[in-house]
Amino acid sequence: MNNITLAKKYSALLDEVYKKAAVTSILESDPTLAREGANANEIVIPKLDMDGLADYSRTGGYVEGDVSLTWETAAYNYERGRMFSVDNMDNAETQNSAFGRLAGEFLRTKVAPEIDAFRFAQYASAEGIGSAEGALSSGEAAVAAIRAAVSAMDEAEVPSDGRVLFITPTLKGLIEDMDTTKSRAVFADFEMVITVPQSRFYTKVTLLDGTSVDEKAGGYVKADNGSDINFMIVHRGAVLQFTKNVVPKIISPDVNPDADSWKYGYRSYGLCGVFDNKAQGVYVHYAPAQSNG
Repeated sequence: MNNITLAKKYSALLDEVYKKAAVTSILESDPTLAREGANANEIVIPKLDMDGLADYSRTGGYVEGDVSLTWETAAYNYERGRMFSVDNMDNAETQNSAFGRLAGEFLRTKVAPEIDAFRFAQYASAEGIGSAEGALSSGEAAVAAIRAAVSAMDEAEVPSDGRVLFITPTLKGLIEDMDTTKSRAVFADFEMVITVPQSRFYTKVTLLDGTSVDEKAGGYVKADNGSDINFMIVHRGAVLQFTKNVVPKIISPDVNPDADSWKYGYRSYGLCGVFDNKAQGVYVHYAPAQSNG
C-alpha cells in the first residue's frame, strides 16, 4: 500500500510540474473533436465544406447547395521515453529526496522543453501558415513586426478571440522598455502573451535517439537548417494538439527484480499539427538561419 501511495504522490507532483513548465500545454485540443482512426496510431478529425450563396429566384426559389462532412486522418507524430534507476541506499541517505528530485527535475528541465520545442517546430513548418523572416534588434522593429502579423491574420479573417502570442523574453523586454502607448497597446490584441526561452523556440529541431554514439544523452537540438523564432502567434482553434498517453512509471526496490533501486520511467505519446483550412491562424516570425556548425 505504501508503494502505491508513494507512486500516486509522485505522479500528482509530476503532473503539476509539467503543467507549469510546458508553455504549449494551453493549446491542448478538445478530445471530443476527434475519434479513433482505423489504425491505432491515428485519429480522424471532422472537416466541413459547403457551397457559398447563390442568386435567389422569386419564381424558382433557392439554388440547391452541397455540404459535405469528411474525416481527415492525423497520425501521432511524437513518441518518446526514458527509464532511470536510483539506488535504494542513495535515496535513503538523501531522506528519500533523490528519487523525487530526479523525477521532478527530469520533467522540468528535459521533458517540458523538448515537447515545447517539438510543437513549435511542427507549427512553424506547417504549409500555408503566415510567416516573415528578419532580425529584430529593437523594440520598434518588434512592434512593427507584430503589427504586420496581426494585420495579416485580420486580412485572413482569423478570429481575434483566442489568439496567443508566444515571444522570446528578450523581444518582450525590448518592447516593454519602450514604455510608450504603442508598446503597451501591442500586447492588447492577444488573449495571452507567453514568453518562450530561445532554447526551445526554433523553426526545426532534431530529436536525439538516445542510442547512437553521439546521441546517447537524448533530448533535442536546433536542426542545422533551423532558425531562431522571434515570435509566433497561434489561434487556439488552428492547431491540433493531443496528448494520448503520458505515463510516469514508478517501480520500487521491493518489486525490482534486477537491482535494489528505484526505477522511474516516463513515456509520452501524442500528436500536433495545424489544420489545413486554418493554417492562417498560425504566424511565425523567425531570424535568418545560421548553421549550428
